[in-house]
Amino acid sequence: VQLQASGGGLVQAGGSLRLSCRAPRTITSVFNSYRMAWYRQAPGKELESVASITFDGRTNFSDSVKGRFTISRDNAKKTVYLQMNSLQSEDTSVYYCNTDPPSNKWGQGTQVTVSS
Repeated sequence: VQLQASGGGLVQAGGSLRLSCRAPRTITSVFNSYRMAWYRQAPGKELESVASITFDGRTNFSDSVKGRFTISRDNAKKTVYLQMNSLQSEDTSVYYCNTDPPSNKWGQGTQVTVSS
């Protein structure tokens, strides 16, 4: 499943961004059954799962973003969101959304750059 993330950009440290990811037509009929997640990968670093959400809204966060990021989903719109607050330079990465566990097909991702 290839999900396309959007909403990235350049932001100053301490700022906020909201990422969105809408499910493609191929999975909209079963989207609600998937646990979804946001992942990120910085240059030279491994892919990291930062947040996940079950179909009924139970969430989980990595320690690095806990308390700063919020994940949500709108099952009617087949969309997953990542609200990122208090951004830090360490959050600079390409962000992807995928199922959890992830499928082997990754979308393009969206670049988030935090300037200090």
